[in-house]
Amino acid sequence: MFKASEEELQGALNVALEAGYRHIDAAPVYENEGIIGKVLKKWFDSGKIKRSEVFVVTKLPPVGNRPEDVEYWIKKSLQDLQLTYVDLYLIHTPFTFEKSGEELHPLDENGKIKLDNSTNPVKVWTEMEKQVECGRTKAIGLSNFNIPQIERILNNAKVKVSMLQVELHVYFQQKQLVKYCKEKNIPMTAYSPLGSRGLVKLLNKTEEIPDMLQNDVVCKIAKEYGKSSAQILLRYIVQNKIIVIPKSTNPQRIEENIQLFNWELKSEDMEKLKNLDLGEAGRICDFSFFKGIEQHVEFPF
Repeated sequence: MFKASEEELQGALNVALEAGYRHIDAAPVYENEGIIGKVLKKWFDSGKIKRSEVFVVTKLPPVGNRPEDVEYWIKKSLQDLQLTYVDLYLIHTPFTFEKSGEELHPLDENGKIKLDNSTNPVKVWTEMEKQVECGRTKAIGLSNFNIPQIERILNNAKVKVSMLQVELHVYFQQKQLVKYCKEKNIPMTAYSPLGSRGLVKLLNKTEEIPDMLQNDVVCKIAKEYGKSSAQILLRYIVQNKIIVIPKSTNPQRIEENIQLFNWELKSEDMEKLKNLDLGEAGRICDFSFFKGIEQHVEFPF
């Protein structure tokens, strides 16, 4: 739940848990772990759900992307989430920011992100493996990594890569990466599966990347099935055997977005949606909101 206010997030999380959602995606950079921890504790204490029924994901932030910082950050996340373990711990990005007090996104005097180019994802992965061994996380994975970066991890990993979380939607289907992950048996999670309009506007990409919820092909298919455009877009990804984590704080949409599992899209409609792919031009989250990010050794990812 990226960039939601505390009140919105609490309300959304309660609605989502009531509706049957059990996969919770957190991260220090979303600044949402403390609120998630409070809500989950209430639910656990009330006996409505057990810890074992919830799948909690959090991530190592770019500012902590060093071997010596992994333990500190996972312990901090567990403390904020009020949990003894998470189900999945991801390296949030292949790139690293300088350590600067409590700053998650340290900037220099020109407003540029302070980069740490001594990044070594393989050494970070070794420390991630130790977190599995000592029970702080059940599994570990990657986020925003490309094929060569994943390959470097796989060539040195003792504990398997249990997940790759990346931006993925009809305009940016990452076909090569999906094929690679299938070959390597790495499950995938799609973030921004509905196109993240807020981010499109923030990055001034409204002309290059139109609103997929208003796309003629998507709207026509939605009408045929008596579903919303969002349900069609999410079902397309799920039917391709990829996990989706849609973000919404709207109660009606939260309930709607989980109703994906008792129906399916016909193969000809899957083909129509497949043809909406814009390739790299469809990428929304290119991290250009971090000024100077292109100077990092692990960029582009």
